[in-house]
Amino acid sequence: MARPHIEPFVETDVAWKKMTLPGFPKGMSYKMLSLDNETGACSMKVQFEAGYKRPAGMSYSEMEMFVLTGSLTIGDKTHGPGYYFCVPAGVVMPAMSAPRGCQVLMYYNYGEPSFVESDSDHPNADRSKYAVVNSYDDMQWTGTSFFPATAPGCLVKVLKFDERTQAFTFLYCMTPNFWQDNISYHDCAEESYHIWGTSWMMQFGDLPTGGYFWRPPYINHGAFACKYGTIALGRTDSQLYNHFHFNPWTTLEENRERAASRIQQWKPDLYKWIGTGTHNHPVDFEHPDDHGHNHGDVPHHHGDEQMAHKHAPRKRRRK
Repeated sequence: MARPHIEPFVETDVAWKKMTLPGFPKGMSYKMLSLDNETGACSMKVQFEAGYKRPAGMSYSEMEMFVLTGSLTIGDKTHGPGYYFCVPAGVVMPAMSAPRGCQVLMYYNYGEPSFVESDSDHPNADRSKYAVVNSYDDMQWTGTSFFPATAPGCLVKVLKFDERTQAFTFLYCMTPNFWQDNISYHDCAEESYHIWGTSWMMQFGDLPTGGYFWRPPYINHGAFACKYGTIALGRTDSQLYNHFHFNPWTTLEENRERAASRIQQWKPDLYKWIGTGTHNHPVDFEHPDDHGHNHGDVPHHHGDEQMAHKHAPRKRRRK
């Protein structure tokens, strides 16, 4: 991934910026949490001003959105805090408005933020993966399924799981007086935004409400503690495996070699796939049968200009 290690970052310390990319209506501001400077994929906190309106339309990148405060009216339904949306690339989202204002987290996964006004899905879009979830009221907290397991007191709600990459998006909470005394690292990149509460990590100190990190693979983190409890939104870009140990001084190279040795023994096919250098590239509209798994070619991105002109969906007619 081209995103640098960002940790810790507290978005309440920085100012809002106006969204000026083509296609987006006025009344939208953002704070950039992390950015892939090669693809434009990014994580943002976004503010829709009171009275904001956006017509029905689509993005050329898969987009995830989580409502933090206020409410959004999408189509004929109003969605408050805790609502999560997964909108696949090319899938039309109904008209949206924020009569009293709203703040959300927005993630563009495979390309830069984009919006095209449209009444119809892109021909190659997969509407079956469009999802709307009331994560606060309609889901229960469960124990983690991570392996090896985290310490007791960390609970999750899984919002999205990608069967191809095993990337997932999840709410997690640390109960009051949560404590885990070991060091860990992962084969995946991970990110987290603190919706409420403060947690502590040995290497990086306190992360309060509004705190965020983007952590590339194999970086040591831990021990962990949380005095009063925390609720956060987390995401990974592939399977999360906990490599636990007790030496905070190991290097990235040492961690990577240890992880590779384990994967080579446990999952030889996965080990060979990782070695191709095509880890986690998305399916591309121009080459829908090319998943990027079997060779070293990098697929085109969803924002490719030729593709956009060739396959642009029908525009809404104005009266």
